[in-house]
This record gives sequence, structure tokens and C-alpha cells, in this order.
Amino acid sequence: MVSAQPRKQRKMLFNAPLHRRRKWLAAHLDEPLLLKYDRRSLPVIKGDTVKIMRGIFKGHVNKVIKVDVKRGFVEVEGAIMTKADGKKVAKPIHPSNLLITKLNLTDPWRRRKLEKGLPEEVRKEIEKEAEEQLREMEEEKAKELAEKEEITEEAKEIKKEEKPEEKKEEKKPKEKKTEAGKKKSKASTKKTATKTTEKKPAKTGKKPSKPRKKEVKTNE
Repeated sequence: MVSAQPRKQRKMLFNAPLHRRRKWLAAHLDEPLLLKYDRRSLPVIKGDTVKIMRGIFKGHVNKVIKVDVKRGFVEVEGAIMTKADGKKVAKPIHPSNLLITKLNLTDPWRRRKLEKGLPEEVRKEIEKEAEEQLREMEEEKAKELAEKEEITEEAKEIKKEEKPEEKKEEKKPKEKKTEAGKKKSKASTKKTATKTTEKKPAKTGKKPSKPRKKEVKTNE
């Protein structure tokens, strides 16, 4: 039996493995789904359409973008908050504050779990919904690929137009030289020539010794 003490409950929550935490990220099903699948709640996955029941975004309906199992939060598309520095970030929402209005049935494992103990008519409906969702996903992917290709082609065309203009601009300052610049260059070449001809004596640390005076001997 699990202890009822709050400290032990918290310890279990924070030290639980990921496969257990994943099951705890469950949300209630809407009434039509509850009657159809004969279930009260299901773990939330990416792609489920969800309604936020509490908080600032109460009544907001959209798809789940991300499920953070480690932190125990979910991110919903459109639920964005602005930070103090002005950055826009997705607001983390706990799944207990959500209501699932439409299930993502593209996962075969999830379909098997749902179909257990249901009549054949409901199973066929689930399979049809799954096929429609898969088609929609393929169409969305195709659109995204087409958009990316268009963006890359536009970027290439812009680069081609910019390259010849840059080359012309680089050549102009090299070709044009003012008379003052030419005079300065000539003067600098003359100075270097004179410096090379004049040789300075080599510097040494010792001072040059003075010549000694010769002593003249007198015959007494």
C-alpha cells in the first residue's frame, strides 16, 4: 500500500521513472469520446486536439505540440506567454487542466489499446478516422516540403543577383587612383631607397676606448 503522507507522495512523484510518469500525464475525454470509447481519461500525446479548462487561456482549443515527460507538462499551439525580457515562449500546462476533444489515432499501439472490448462497428470507425488523419499528415508534409523548396530557390536567385554587383563595387576603388596618392607612393619609395644606402655604425654595449698618449723619454 502506498503511503498517504504528503512527503512520501512527493518523493514518489519526483523519483518516479519515465514509463510511470508518462501514464500520469493523462487528461479527461470529452462527453462524445467518453461514450464512444467507454473511457474516462487517456494519456495525452502529440497531435491530440485539446481544450484548456483553467488559467489565462481558458476555452482555447488547439493541437498539442509537445509533451515533456520529465517535467510533467504539455505545450499547446497558440498558448504563448511573453517573458520579462520580451521573448515569446509556449506556456507549460499540466494535463489535468485539459480536456481531450479529438484523439490522434495515427499510432497503431494506441488504436489497439482503444479497440479492446469495443464492438466491431466502433473499431471500423476508428480505422477510418486513422486513415483520414494519415492522409492529412501526408498532405501537410508535402506542403511543407514545397514551401521549403520555394524558399531555397528564392534565396539562390537573390544570391545570384547580389554577387555581380559586389564584384563591380570592389573593382572601382582599385582602378581609380588620385594624383595625391601617386605622389605619396613615389615619395615613400624614394625614402626607402635613401635609407638602404646610408649605413649606420653598429651599436655595441661598450664605449669606444680613447687612444693613449705616448710618453716621451728625455736623455738627461
